[in-house]
Amino acid sequence: MKPQISTQIIADFTEIFSDWRKQKLPLSIFLGMCFNLVVAPVVYAATGEEFSRTQAWALGLLGLVTLSLSIYLFFVMFVPEKF
Repeated sequence: MKPQISTQIIADFTEIFSDWRKQKLPLSIFLGMCFNLVVAPVVYAATGEEFSRTQAWALGLLGLVTLSLSIYLFFVMFVPEKF
């Protein structure tokens, strides 16, 4: 029974990793949230604790979304034939 269970687990992991390569949005959202774990404490410290941790986390996430959207729009304006 053990070899069958380990074979099934390996097949499941292979399927998960192949899906990650096809679907970029969930991976990019995950990486953005992880990066926000670095940005949010910096925002919280820079505001002198005037914001709550939740507000600092939301502000950091808003900044990341704004930055990524501006980069995307920059490329759409200057390289429109790819889109």
